[in-house]
Amino acid sequence: MKKLILATLVGLCSLSALAEVTVAEPWVRATVPAQKATGAFMQLTSDADARLVSAASPVAGVVEIHEMVMDKDVMKMNPVPALDLPAGKAVELKPGGYHVMLMDLKGQVKEGDQVPLTLTIENKDGSRRTLELTAPARPLNAPMPMQHGKH
Repeated sequence: MKKLILATLVGLCSLSALAEVTVAEPWVRATVPAQKATGAFMQLTSDADARLVSAASPVAGVVEIHEMVMDKDVMKMNPVPALDLPAGKAVELKPGGYHVMLMDLKGQVKEGDQVPLTLTIENKDGSRRTLELTAPARPLNAPMPMQHGKH
């Protein structure tokens, strides 16, 4: 009987195990007054295969995961439904690559502001968890993926 109970508990624990995702060096680009979009950047590392499936922030009306790609000598930005986080590999969200796009900003993001972000991570089994973090706003002259005036 003890073995059955122990086996059941071990099985339940393994079903509820979630990927542990660490966030390194998060930051957001500061904006000028009336600017309506900016990017958030960071490094994500998961200990198990997982995916970044969404993001949110109270400073923006719309938050999406985006990628920058070269298409016939033109750099384009596109939303992606999710970003794979392979086990044990750092995935860099950076200007000119994958990033979190903050659109319909509710106000100016000033250098030194602390911007709250919520990331939603989906595990291989479909279960989800959220990560709450705060990203400092860096100066306007920090590298930017592209101008986002017509989203």
